[in-house]
Amino acid sequence: MYRKSVKVSLILVYLVIVAGAVVRMTGSGMGCPDWPKCFGYYIPPTEISELRFQANREYEKGQVIIVDKTLKVAATDFTSSKKYSPENWETYTKHDYAIFNPAHTWVEYINRLAGAIAGFAVLIMAFLSLKKWKKRKRITVLSWLSVLLMGFQAWLGATVVYSVLSPLRITIHMVMALVIVALLLYLLFIAEEKAKNKVPDRSFRNLMILAVAFTLIQVVLGTQVRQLVDEQVKLLGYQAKDLWLAHPDLNFYIHRSFSILVLIVNVALWWKNKKLQLQFDKINWVLLLIFLEIITGIAMYNFEFPFASQPLHLVIASVLFGFQFYLLLESFAAGRKLKTL
Repeated sequence: MYRKSVKVSLILVYLVIVAGAVVRMTGSGMGCPDWPKCFGYYIPPTEISELRFQANREYEKGQVIIVDKTLKVAATDFTSSKKYSPENWETYTKHDYAIFNPAHTWVEYINRLAGAIAGFAVLIMAFLSLKKWKKRKRITVLSWLSVLLMGFQAWLGATVVYSVLSPLRITIHMVMALVIVALLLYLLFIAEEKAKNKVPDRSFRNLMILAVAFTLIQVVLGTQVRQLVDEQVKLLGYQAKDLWLAHPDLNFYIHRSFSILVLIVNVALWWKNKKLQLQFDKINWVLLLIFLEIITGIAMYNFEFPFASQPLHLVIASVLFGFQFYLLLESFAAGRKLKTL
């Protein structure tokens, strides 16, 4: 039962990553300008009229309206009069972004909803881990650490909104998602206790560490390139896709060149696994994912960002990291198996 809960949690966390990628693709990051509610609602509005001042309406504390391109928050529960009364409202001070786009709002809301569901699943997993406390305290401790990290990740999401999509905070938010993925994969691995038929090899393990580190670096570099694209979108608009990378900066060239190094390291792992018959079969999936990642990268640069190429690029990188990290766990487990022989 516990293993199933870990798998469900892992799948849901990956779905949150997918949802986050769609948010970035559609430019919906500020679709909900407040947190954890959305324009002061648990279920966001669908029309701008809901965010305009309305006479003789009952407002609840925290509800949001837009007045003169500024977010106003109800200071308390009250019923409005015929005219807008400033004393009933407080100006939202986290930022000055006050644009309502219903499509962006609902894309961001679905992303938050997915995050809440994933957090609930991780919480259930943590409660189920209590049964393992007597024999395997590590599982229980790490399961509850997952809950804390999910809460921290939610807080990071709030700071991303408050900063109006600060590139640095987006990068930290993405890296933290991968940390949570790694922790859940570790819990799944130690709960299954499967490392059979794997032949230990120290050089493979060390090269695997390098491969995981390179993927993390590449993800961070990719977020920097994404920052450039976001800036170009704001400047040129969504219709000028052919110009988004017309004048790439140094980060783009580093990111593109570094992908060659990532490929070389992982091909070396594949070759070593085949030559020495180490039985690490997931390395085949790693190579496939790297080639798909390269293809989506080429498509974005040479074919003007085809539909869904951006979120696919991010999601593939996240799945690639997951496979590599699990391979790393298997390589360490095989090493421990060797010591006990």
